[in-house]
Amino acid sequence: MPRRPQTSASGRPSTSGSTFSEPHSLFWQPGQAGAAYQHNEHALYEDEESDEESDDEDVFAYLPPGSAGQPAPSSSSHVHLAVPYVPPPTGSANSLNPPPSRFGTGKHSLTSIPEDEPAPGTTSSDLHVAQTVGGEAFRMSRLGLSTASSGDTSSREVHVSLPSRGSDMDGKRASSDMGSSVLDVPDFDNLKVNFDGAESDIDEDSPYPEVRASVSNIDDVTMPVLTFRMWFLGLLLCIVASGANIFFNFRQPSPQVVPLVLLLISYPAGKFMAYTLPLRTWKVPRWLGGFEFSLNPGPFNMKEHVLIYIMANVSIVPAYGMTAIVVAEIYYDMKMGFWFGLVLVMATQLTGFGLAGLCRRFLVWPASMIWPQNLVACSLLNTLHAEDDKYSGGITRFKFFMIAFTGSFLFFFLPGYIFTALSTFSWICWIRPNNVVVNQLFGVQSGLGLGLFTFDWSQINWIGSPLMVPWWAELHVFAGFVLFYWIVCPILYYTNVWNLSYFPMLSNVPYDKFGRQYDIDRVLGPDHRLNVTAFEEYSNLYMPAGWVMTYFLAFAVSTSVIVHTALYHGEALLNGVKNMRIEKDDVHAKLMRSYPEVPDWWYAIVLVFFFVLAIVAVERWSVGVPVWMLLLSLIVSVVYTLPGGFIFAMTGQGITLNQVAQIIPGSLLPGNAFANMIFKVYAIQTQIEAINFVQDLKLGHYIKVPPRATFIAQASATLVACWVQVSVKTWIFDNVEDICKPNQIDSFTCPHNQVFYTASMIWGLIGPSRQFGSSSIYHPELYALALGAVLPIPFWLWQRKYPQSRLKYVSIPVVVNGVSQIPPATGINYSSWFIVAFIFQFLVRRRRFAWWSKFNYVLSAALDSGSVIAILFIFFTLQFPKGINQPQWWGTTVFKNTADWKRLPLRTAPVDGLVD
Repeated sequence: MPRRPQTSASGRPSTSGSTFSEPHSLFWQPGQAGAAYQHNEHALYEDEESDEESDDEDVFAYLPPGSAGQPAPSSSSHVHLAVPYVPPPTGSANSLNPPPSRFGTGKHSLTSIPEDEPAPGTTSSDLHVAQTVGGEAFRMSRLGLSTASSGDTSSREVHVSLPSRGSDMDGKRASSDMGSSVLDVPDFDNLKVNFDGAESDIDEDSPYPEVRASVSNIDDVTMPVLTFRMWFLGLLLCIVASGANIFFNFRQPSPQVVPLVLLLISYPAGKFMAYTLPLRTWKVPRWLGGFEFSLNPGPFNMKEHVLIYIMANVSIVPAYGMTAIVVAEIYYDMKMGFWFGLVLVMATQLTGFGLAGLCRRFLVWPASMIWPQNLVACSLLNTLHAEDDKYSGGITRFKFFMIAFTGSFLFFFLPGYIFTALSTFSWICWIRPNNVVVNQLFGVQSGLGLGLFTFDWSQINWIGSPLMVPWWAELHVFAGFVLFYWIVCPILYYTNVWNLSYFPMLSNVPYDKFGRQYDIDRVLGPDHRLNVTAFEEYSNLYMPAGWVMTYFLAFAVSTSVIVHTALYHGEALLNGVKNMRIEKDDVHAKLMRSYPEVPDWWYAIVLVFFFVLAIVAVERWSVGVPVWMLLLSLIVSVVYTLPGGFIFAMTGQGITLNQVAQIIPGSLLPGNAFANMIFKVYAIQTQIEAINFVQDLKLGHYIKVPPRATFIAQASATLVACWVQVSVKTWIFDNVEDICKPNQIDSFTCPHNQVFYTASMIWGLIGPSRQFGSSSIYHPELYALALGAVLPIPFWLWQRKYPQSRLKYVSIPVVVNGVSQIPPATGINYSSWFIVAFIFQFLVRRRRFAWWSKFNYVLSAALDSGSVIAILFIFFTLQFPKGINQPQWWGTTVFKNTADWKRLPLRTAPVDGLVD
């Protein structure tokens, strides 16, 4: 018989002795009618001063989560669900008795933790929600259960069991014709109210106001999860979206279907299936297991919905390994075939899955690991599935979302199609179109973005939604941007250090000594290796100022993130390795104890299996990549996953391994471009996928999805997406003529693969020793490795000596890594992003906290989804069909006649070329 998971010394569930088939955890059972999530809005403050954010609410907005270990601010605001209760006759089967388990005796068991005293004003004859004015304007709230019983109410936990009609009093189904049974109706005549002890209080919640405003602190353990609806919609959307994305990945322009769009599409689809599928329960013959199932176990619920979203999130992004395969086939003439592509893609996609599971105790279970991206998804899910309390007053979050979504969709047609100058809003450059300095400072295409603003939301949220990232992290990122790109970069450029002023300020391509884009074909030998003689006769490779700064910061972050993690998180890492408690569990971690955890050895087997699969790929097809190189790439991923995860979880900013993953193989195997690509793909994709999988594990943690259900959904969707993407790629390359050629008739020019190919030539062909060696002008950039390792130390020492100093909140890796998306991002993406962040994450949050807590993340989801759907709509209805052109007038051409758009340099290179 399956047992409830036991709590280990680390505060996490132990899976020993528990089985996978625990009924309430994963699969719907007949007679269940899972309670819906609800959220309630406390009364808004009537005076402006009380509407401001209190100091207690200031925890995560202004300080890193690591500094917010204190419990959630106490508040007098409670939401009580008054349950009608009539004392049963003496000896009745309905008398109050301790339940045999934590979750009550019946199948309709809602776990909740009430106050010691009954809610004021509650009676035994009505069912209502009573609320009091409190310190927070909006909060995803636990449903407290109060009773007028004169029984013993000293215990802290209440269980409400709603036995079904047709069930006996023990919650077991009465004998009936199971072949024709339908969903049972709760029998309110036989209501059970059971008390049990609990550790928590009704006000127990996350210590972070962002989480409290976005994530519910209740759970219904009977809510069906792995349903037919979930599998049908999840796999269907996974197949369609992953196939579409890999198809358009080879085209220019290349729109992408993002998970947020699938989140919106799956909601009406799930509702439709719940409305149309038969409400019937089937029983499998005893010799096949004897279990019962239904195609339609009641209303489409949030846990099903979030699993569909998770399946989309881990599967629809084009596999990075696919890029290496395409480059090998097109540019290196290495025809590897379908099976090599499938094996390599599965290995690169799922090795990170195994690594992610081993990082849960560090990145998922601790409350301080916020994962800001998940708060937007949680807000949208709760907006769709939960309704604002009718007593709260004001506009509901769902109505607000629909208004903002519609407005975002309609408005995007201006900057996205009709008046595109609003997107590249470099109005100063329009006034002085030929002044190179003005265009470099105020431009948006190749300039530093001192014009500050754009009306295109897709430009503003290029580096992440400014309404999502915590304010303290946004300050760090913008401080790094100002320091390195508004101060240091112009100084280097206008003083012509390393001949920088002979090239554009910001650009995506390397240059030769004549000031032209570097021609890789001139130095490529017949064996696709570097022709040293041709290289020496042609030119060294020169980088524009943006690339110089990018590589400098990449070197610095590669060491600073390791040192910072060791200093600030070293103790937590050691405790996690020792299986000790990292930090005190919050209410979400406690609620997740209801479900059996996924054993670590499951993830370990996945990690080992798919690493072996990677070895099979390079050995079976003899691609010239030694096994020790694969092992080294895995070690690099393991080393950087936790540090990168800490920063991503707290700031929403990811750490890239591009430079490290190219320099290491370029130094160890110089001249071997394909080995460089395989090392880069395996190291980067393993680390990125690990963090992506962890992010979705945290989302499941917030929504209270059984961990084993999340494991099954993630693994299944990823495997299906691998088959789909490799199959679609094979079909395209077999049926589309001149694929990846510059003049391909249908614009299948493979733009992403061209960039990857260029990088493989620079780092794998020319090699880092020529680019950054002692004889190179860029050799001083290597000192950033030492600088990055040293910088975190003084701040750490200072906070140890002066624990109350604000300097303890400075995070060097966030400052250095925050601007890592330049290029392809430009200055306008950071300056406009920070302005919006200042308005919402500082001004609105401080002065209108009631509004912010209710609508901020909903607004972010609405703006993101409205813009994305508008982009897809414009592409498929106005741009993709032949014969429909964009309107040509001043508003769509003025920005193209500027030095910024033309990427003009400050100086013209000499006719004979530059001399180092």
